[in-house]
Amino acid sequence: MSNRLLLVDGHAYAYRAFHAIRSLHAPDGRPTNAIFGFIKMLQKMDALLKPSHRLVLWDGGLAEERMAALPGYKADRPPTPEGLEAQLPRLEAWLEAAGWAQMQREGTEADDWIGTYVHRARAADWPVVIASSDKDFLQLVDDRTGIFNPNDKSDKIWGPADVEAKTGVPPSQIVDWLALVGDSVDNIPGVVGVGPKKAADLLKRYGSIDVLMQRVPEIKAERLRSELTGAAELLARNRLMVALNCTLSGGPGLEALAPGNPDVARLGEMYRECGFRSLLAELGDAGAVGGSGGSGGPVQGNLF
Repeated sequence: MSNRLLLVDGHAYAYRAFHAIRSLHAPDGRPTNAIFGFIKMLQKMDALLKPSHRLVLWDGGLAEERMAALPGYKADRPPTPEGLEAQLPRLEAWLEAAGWAQMQREGTEADDWIGTYVHRARAADWPVVIASSDKDFLQLVDDRTGIFNPNDKSDKIWGPADVEAKTGVPPSQIVDWLALVGDSVDNIPGVVGVGPKKAADLLKRYGSIDVLMQRVPEIKAERLRSELTGAAELLARNRLMVALNCTLSGGPGLEALAPGNPDVARLGEMYRECGFRSLLAELGDAGAVGGSGGSGGPVQGNLF
């Protein structure tokens, strides 16, 4: 089997699992909804995509250069829900026991690590799949790098044509497109009056922000012309904010991302503690040591 790298946006999938399943608890009362949903999603991805190497990336804080450029960067995001925060250590413990490579570095964002590993894989001529719904990753897509978007129920891997169908621009123009539009989720304001379609139309006509800004006087719409005339600094800053840093140093080498042998005994212990009877059953006799675990209540009984 040829090499194929799967990169997973860890916090994005943890949040998705947390909100997808409600009121799921271990026999001791601790919440387990994010743990169960996260495990099932990663198992499905692994079976569907069959990567030879895989890595889950966790956010380690906000990038200093982005905070310096825009102090309000991601300031409007609510804190991590208490119920999810309590489950994150057990998600990391499951990844370790299940043989998944993972990493987190203080002061660096998972997005930049994903960009860095995409570039490392390209240098090694490895195809890559990024598991995330974050539109920032669209800038990385090419013929060897695709997106597995959990919001797309078709389970297809997005390529360049899918990016253009979704945004109106090819991957090579995504940074300029995002700079024009902004990103309300990350608290990055765009050019007033320029939405996704208008941004795509401008880039189709002019090719890049640099050419657009040189030819602003040609724009007939007075309001748009006025907004763009005063947006040079905003656009330069936004480019810095949305362009991924793909040159981080450190982290494990590509070959170290091959799946490890699962620690079945440890997985069995975790599944019993959480009351995950179906997952325990998947381990077979090897995971049966120590009993079958307790009941998790009516909701858990319906799920397992």
